[in-house]
This record gives sequence, structure tokens and C-alpha cells, in this order.
Amino acid sequence: MSVLPAAFLDALSARFTDRFSTAVAVREQHGHGESHHTGVIPDGVVYAESTEEVSFVVGLCAAHDIPVIAYGAGTSLEGHLIALRGGISLDLSRMNRVTRVSPSDLDCTVQAGVTREALNSHLRDQGLFFPIDPGANASIGGMAATRASGTNAVRYGTMRENVLALTVVLPTGQVIHTGGRARKSSAGYDLTRLFVGSEGTLGIITEVTLRLYGIPESISVALCSFDDVGQAVEAATAIVQLGVPVARMELMDRGLISAVNRYSGLDLTVDDKLAFEFHGSPGSVEEHVRLVGEVVTDAGGRNFEWATSPEDRNRLWKARHNAFYAVVSQRPGAKGWSSDVCVPVSELGNCILHAREILKGCQVPAAILGHVGDGNFHVVFAVDPGNAEELAEVARLNKKMVHKAISVGGTCTGEHGVGIGKMAYLREEHGDAVDLMALLKHAVDPKGILNPGKIVGQA
Repeated sequence: MSVLPAAFLDALSARFTDRFSTAVAVREQHGHGESHHTGVIPDGVVYAESTEEVSFVVGLCAAHDIPVIAYGAGTSLEGHLIALRGGISLDLSRMNRVTRVSPSDLDCTVQAGVTREALNSHLRDQGLFFPIDPGANASIGGMAATRASGTNAVRYGTMRENVLALTVVLPTGQVIHTGGRARKSSAGYDLTRLFVGSEGTLGIITEVTLRLYGIPESISVALCSFDDVGQAVEAATAIVQLGVPVARMELMDRGLISAVNRYSGLDLTVDDKLAFEFHGSPGSVEEHVRLVGEVVTDAGGRNFEWATSPEDRNRLWKARHNAFYAVVSQRPGAKGWSSDVCVPVSELGNCILHAREILKGCQVPAAILGHVGDGNFHVVFAVDPGNAEELAEVARLNKKMVHKAISVGGTCTGEHGVGIGKMAYLREEHGDAVDLMALLKHAVDPKGILNPGKIVGQA
């Protein structure tokens, strides 16, 4: 623990009393996400309950040159929460109010600590839902900060398309509002898009205005088996190119199916699979299911089954959402390392087969899964965080997948964000544009107090 100024500690204690903690257990909880990255704990944790309180903490940190890292649900995978320079972890989980819902405008405003599941529970009786589903029950503020997406992105897009406006606390403590509820605007720089994906390095998001959607009249799921992953990707690519409006299209290889069966108590046949979800009227859903069934059968798929009951849908997607934990659970004490490349759909088959090839001989439990409708796929490894040789092997495999993705016009991260885990690949992907990112960071945060050492690496 670094030495924090007495005046700084006194100010936090006076303002927040028991909502400011320097207890080791609390600090350790806030010094890491859910991945393999080695945690570094902050010097203290503040639980904020309003934008005003966030502004107070950030302004105080700025006055004393003390780093501050925003913390939501703790589900990040690329080291976003690690306190590389110590400082204050600003926990926003108590900022959990849905402040406004407008059914007629299909939008709402929420505090940053509202989780995805809590928001949809709040909206359900109004016939609305928020579709962005990264798997984990992440906070809306964290999802905006990492530009999250997930299983529904093929139909509904990512956080980039679904955030209308933000309330943001700048590194000085100043509060600004970006965007608005109008569905289009040509007024000035698009600051909302600047902060969406900035991972808490330019400002701390405290409120988010979101697009909402009507709950579909009919929802159906389907599952199909393949003899090899190449056939599955061929079918997925054909479905995208035909323009079939699937809501979800998920690839799960046989290694993942085996892990999910054990973890979730399922009895799925162990082979490579595509899982689908369809939204719409009963007639349109039936038509799209039938068309997809024909496509997957032509590609070599078999046992194409579909169902409409909520129980079947929830059982399947719960298993898919638990995929990361299912793979990690295969080894006691393991941590998850998840790759996160995204490529043009036309290159998807080539890249997944490349991943399958380089995984041959890998001594670490691993499985391939992905939101193949938008070209995003992952390899999840269950690693021993204390085994340097094993970590080096996985790093080498991950690097090969990233290089392959970038070489075909893809990206090193489709949805997890950069954090510290993907910093080494930014210049390969963006070239001199990384220098502009660094200039923006310095211009907005000249003291470098907001989540230092992330994205552009200024610590």
C-alpha cells in the first residue's frame, strides 16, 4: 500500500464514513477482474451513490495526483481494474437506479451501476428489453466503457449503436453530458462515441441513456450438430450472407460442449454445434427457422432441432453464458484466459480453422466459441496462474490468433476491450492512429490519473 496524504484520507473519511475502506479484503476484491491477469490492489475503495459523489472523489484525486479506477461488477477480462499505480477504486455498484423509462420513445436512462439483468427485470412488465448481452451480468456503465456486445450483436448491434447519451465525470471532477435522446444529430463532435470504449481512461461514466426494444412476439431457439467446425462456420457464413435476421448465432465446439455438459448438468451430444435464436412474429420466426434448417443441412449439419418454450431457451442460453466458467472449472484453481478476435465474416472460417490447427498439442484445456454471426470468436483457456511456462505457451498461441485476425482486416478485440491485455497489438492494428489516442488521453487527462496504464499505456 502506498502512502496516501493524511488530508486526502481525512476528506474521504469525513464525506463517506463507512463507504470508504482501506481494509485489505475489500481492496483485494477491487484489484482484479475475472481473468488470468495478476491483480494489483488499490490503496482504498470508495462506494459512490451519485454523480455528485463521483465528481467529489475525482476532484479530490486530481488535487492530490492520486489515480482513480472505476469499478462496476468486476467482470472484466483484460485487466481493466488492476490498480497499476495504486490509488482509489471508485465502486459504482450502489448507483443502481433506473431513473427514467420512456416506452413511447423506446429509451431509458440508468445509473452506471445498474446491471444488465436488473435492467431487463425492471423493463419486463412494460414489454421492453435491452438486448446487449455480453454473457456476464455486467454493469451498464462497464459495458459502455468497454464497448461491450455479445450474443445478440448480430441483430441488435453493440453498445456503440445503443448508447444515446452519457453523463461523464472528467479527470478534473467536472461533470458533462454528451449526446441526447434525439435519434440523430449533427451538432458538434460525437463525444458519446469517444467515451464509449474508453475504458475509464478519459472520464468516468455515471449515467447512460439507452435504446430499448419491444419484447418479440415470438422467440424460438434451434440447435444443430456438425462433424467438424469447418462445416459449422460454412453454414454460419452462408446464413449471414443470405441476410437471414437471426437474433443470435453461436458456435460451440465439442470441447466446450463437453465442459458445459459437466458444468451445467446437460446431456448434449459432444460434437461441434451452432445454436440460434429467432425473434419476430410467429410466421416470420417459422419461416426463418425453416430457411436456416435448409442452409445448415446443405452444409452437412444434422439433428437440427428447434423449440419455442421459455424453459428450453433459458436452459440453452444459461449453458452458453456459463461457457467461460465451464472451461475454467475443468482445473481446480485455474483462471480463465479468453482470446477475443473479430474478423470479416468472409474470413471467419479460415481464422477458426487456423485457431483449431494451432491448438493441436496444447497442454492447457481450451475450447472455441463465438458470436459467429458478426465474425467474433474466442478460445477460452483454463490456465494455472502460477505456471510461467504455461502462461507463456498460451500467450504465444493467443498472439498467433491476433496476428492472423489483424492480417485479414480484423481486430485484436471484438468486445472485451484493450485494458492491459491487448495493448501490445494496438499499433499493429491502428498504426500511427495510436499516437492520436495518446494525444487525446494527455489532452483530457494531463495528470494521467484516470485508470493509468491502460489502452495507450501512459502510467
